Amino acid sequence: MPIPKAQEVKLSNAEREGLEKLTRRHQVGQQIALRARIVLAAADGLKNKEIVTKYSVTADTARLWRNRWVKLQDISLDDLSVEDRLQDLPRPGAPAKITADQRCKIEALACEKPEKSGRQITQWSAREIADEIIKREIVREISPRHAARLFKRR
Repeated sequence: MPIPKAQEVKLSNAEREGLEKLTRRHQVGQQIALRARIVLAAADGLKNKEIVTKYSVTADTARLWRNRWVKLQDISLDDLSVEDRLQDLPRPGAPAKITADQRCKIEALACEKPEKSGRQITQWSAREIADEIIKREIVREISPRHAARLFKRR
């Protein structure tokens, strides 16, 4: 069975400028920068096979980002930025057990002094914060390890 012909990528000036900025930015994830380079190469007329060789990616990767870019081009840049177009799609799985509201309450608790909660400590430990989260009924149960992980993401 023949391989389908690669979709042609045509970029507006704003799209090209946005992609080029992403590839030069210092604080952008390397996956995003690579995806931007793939789209730019596709717009410059390179075939998937040439993109695979140039960037050491698989043919599936080159095809995926070329096709995804073409599909998302109908959405204006005001509604979906260049960087957002290069993000991973949500993955399937169990929904989060801690809601955004609960996370906010937990973060607010972490900013409080432990003395305010009647604890005789100067800094929150993972166990103390987990106990306080349960005591305040923010969540029904949480392990000290999970509580600590929530603070590392801040």
